[in-house]
Amino acid sequence: MKQTSRYPMRRVVVAGALLIAFVAVFVVKLVEIQVVRADEYNAEAEQVRSDSRTVYGARGDIVDANGTVLADSVMRYDITLSPKQAKAREAEDPGQLQRNATELGAALGIPAEHVLTVIEQSLAADADSDFAYLAKQVDVAAYDRVAALKVPWVYSQEHPGRIYPNGAVAGNLLGWITADGEPAGGLEAAQDQCLAGVDGEVSSLHSLKDWVDIPGTERTVKEAQPGGTLQLTIDADLQWEVQRILAARVAEVGAEWGMVTVMNAKTGELIAVADVPTVDPNDPSSTDAEDRGSRSFSAPFEPGSTFKALTAASVLDAGQADPTSGVVAPYRITPGNADINDSDYHDDERLTLTGVLIDSSNTGMSQFGERVSDQQRYQDMLDFGLGTESEVGFPAEASGDLNGGPDYWATDDQTKYATMFGQGLTTTAVQIASAYQTLANHGVRMPVQLVRGCEHADGSVTGKPDQTPREVVSAQAADQTTAMLERVYLEGWLADQWNIPGYRVAAKTGTAQVADGEGGYRSEYLVSVSGYAPADDPQYVVSVSIFDAVTMNSSAASAPVFRDVMSQVLKKYRTVPSGAPAPELPASW
Repeated sequence: MKQTSRYPMRRVVVAGALLIAFVAVFVVKLVEIQVVRADEYNAEAEQVRSDSRTVYGARGDIVDANGTVLADSVMRYDITLSPKQAKAREAEDPGQLQRNATELGAALGIPAEHVLTVIEQSLAADADSDFAYLAKQVDVAAYDRVAALKVPWVYSQEHPGRIYPNGAVAGNLLGWITADGEPAGGLEAAQDQCLAGVDGEVSSLHSLKDWVDIPGTERTVKEAQPGGTLQLTIDADLQWEVQRILAARVAEVGAEWGMVTVMNAKTGELIAVADVPTVDPNDPSSTDAEDRGSRSFSAPFEPGSTFKALTAASVLDAGQADPTSGVVAPYRITPGNADINDSDYHDDERLTLTGVLIDSSNTGMSQFGERVSDQQRYQDMLDFGLGTESEVGFPAEASGDLNGGPDYWATDDQTKYATMFGQGLTTTAVQIASAYQTLANHGVRMPVQLVRGCEHADGSVTGKPDQTPREVVSAQAADQTTAMLERVYLEGWLADQWNIPGYRVAAKTGTAQVADGEGGYRSEYLVSVSGYAPADDPQYVVSVSIFDAVTMNSSAASAPVFRDVMSQVLKKYRTVPSGAPAPELPASW
């Protein structure tokens, strides 16, 4: 006989309770997973399966005055791989790894054995290695060849790069970008705020097995923003031509280096600034460090006799002379404790102020210069833009040195008089060009300009330069100085070497010893020519300086460069030739 439990319902109730408790545990856990901790678990799952990458904000272009691109952004790629996945695929399909390595080697121009070595060495260091570099900074063509292979364990990482399509043209001004993506020198560094883009970020989900992106899962976390376009005043074609002319002459005379500055006389815009040697920003390491910048901005020097035009303008502006005023200029004078002499011995000469400039007489200019107070001369120097950095604010730009100004000059007669004819003080090439721009512009100085502004993606332009004019000397004083400089051009000792047919030219030479930094002078000379044309309606300023011209250590080394550059400028901009001849002014009395 079959025995029945005495408590059937109790068993049912207990079983039911256990079942309910069991289900309740799952429900609670399910609620915890799907509701209470859903965000936390989703985030963890996302981290396991998602991949984020940087979207680089393109660095802005640098363009010349005509829109020619001088610096451009390109994309470069690091080719990476997963050693662990490569081995896993080999296990599934023996021989596949060797085939892939051969294909990758051909695409990247490296031996297949290098691909295998990278994988083996990575796995030897970490059996679960999921990342290794195969090649860095490859160009788009190499990237495309690799991508076309569709090797599942090979990936790429984008890196923005920089190219300079015109090579060394304006390399002294542009600067460059390091391998780490940092701006180095020049406008790349000075204008980084304009040029630098803002990086963005995108994320996507990928499969856990082979880390392949899942289509349709990409989302933008942060939008990338491109940098602005830096607009320069430089004319790339003219810059190239000026660099060519200067480089040929520096080599011909065996000089160490040279500088040429070309400026718009009406606006103060720099349209060419050439330094030789110069740097190709595509390969800066191939140029010595001291030649990678712009000496035109950063290398102060004693200007020598080109400075006499400024002293003459100050004397005229103060009403202390006119172009026909005369002095007796001996070979040597000794005012106070100073000892001043001319470059070559001569008997006493009866020179007008015009004649002093033609003969470049130190003793004559000293006698005219002392007619103006030290304080007034000093203020004129400051107003001409000397003793301070230009408005450009170029990296490592020098301010020059006016040697203490009137307070110091009062204690040192030698310095006081030397500053009248371009010694005992230092200037930069850009400062001298700016001073001559003031004379050419009827005594009105325009701020020096190299950058016109930064154009942003929305079309707005920021960083426009100051264009406020400032009168330094009267129009009469400036125009009289121009007339005297025309006589220098026509009657000076280089008249047959810098002649530019069809145009009136105002110019002055200079030969200066180079200070040794210890109160003395080195044996080398810096030889210069500065001037502007057409003198009857000045449009362009050209200033040339060449250092240590071994075979021709005088301004004759610079004169042909001035002639050829000015001729090129006048031709390029179709400048109307001069009409009436230069005014006649006596050199003696």
